[in-house]
Amino acid sequence: MSHDHGHRHHHVRGGRLARLRHRVGHLLAPHAHDTSDKLDAAMESSARGIRALWVSLAVLGATALVQAAIVVVSGSVALLGDTVHNVADALTAVPLGIAFVLGRRAPNRRFTYGYGRAEDLAGIVIVATIAASAGFTAWTAIDRLLNPREVDHLWVVAAAAVAGFIGNEWVARYRIRIGREIGSAALVADGLHARTDGYTSLAVLLGAGGSALGLQLADPVIGLLITVAILLVLRSAAREVFHRVMDAVDPALVDSAEAALRTVPGVREVGQLRMRWVGHRLRAEAAIVIDGSQSVRSGHAVAVEAEHALLHAVPRLTAAVIHTDTPPHPSTHDPHAPLSHHHA
Repeated sequence: MSHDHGHRHHHVRGGRLARLRHRVGHLLAPHAHDTSDKLDAAMESSARGIRALWVSLAVLGATALVQAAIVVVSGSVALLGDTVHNVADALTAVPLGIAFVLGRRAPNRRFTYGYGRAEDLAGIVIVATIAASAGFTAWTAIDRLLNPREVDHLWVVAAAAVAGFIGNEWVARYRIRIGREIGSAALVADGLHARTDGYTSLAVLLGAGGSALGLQLADPVIGLLITVAILLVLRSAAREVFHRVMDAVDPALVDSAEAALRTVPGVREVGQLRMRWVGHRLRAEAAIVIDGSQSVRSGHAVAVEAEHALLHAVPRLTAAVIHTDTPPHPSTHDPHAPLSHHHA
């Protein structure tokens, strides 16, 4: 039995007194549990993600344009690598923005869980883009090692590097904050990507400083170091996306969900509990053991309260399917026997 609710709070624990305060709170400030409210919350979180992408795209785009103009004038390969990485970071907003728009569409007969998985596909595109920028930066740096060239207008290159750091760090903080608030792993990964871009911009300063001291190879060497930094963020982003694709969740969320279910009156034991991300929203399936002598109506009430407890305890949970079991009895037939050969 499944009941969708569109709110999330921390479930109140602590016995009868705590539950009484919780119910009084519902009477004084009731919160809606219907499907339309759930969709409104999901659409609002997607809208915030889209807004974050547009703002960061504008900031990174302006930063990359300034840096590209200075690359043409100075010929700095380190700054070129940083500029390419900034452009790639800005472009990753496109597939992620498309994913957020798709995620706002309602489920239908074909996509019964909705379109939230589009965020995972966007995450794969982001990882591929980061890998491509690493390859291009490495190729350019190696070519400059084999074919050295002096870097001109070093002070301008240094100023562009500082501008790159400021722009990327601002975007990183913004994306990570919004991504964590709405539960989007792809947006958080994109923010971490921007933060690494900021650090690579500071590395360009070292290359400019080395060139000013007459070290001609400093610029391409810094370009190779930037490549290493890109590969490190690629590893982190790939791990984040892999976990989402494989339905990984934080074990602490599972612990919180189990603890919340055990506080529900009528729940004797908690069986199998599964959780998965669909975009930046969570869904859960749980089996609970209840008293076998109670009526179907009262058992259903326990299941509803169990789902309610999960929605309060687990942030960004949109729905839970609760399966009720009864304690085994030696004189009765196991109701799960017909399913045993399907689980082999």
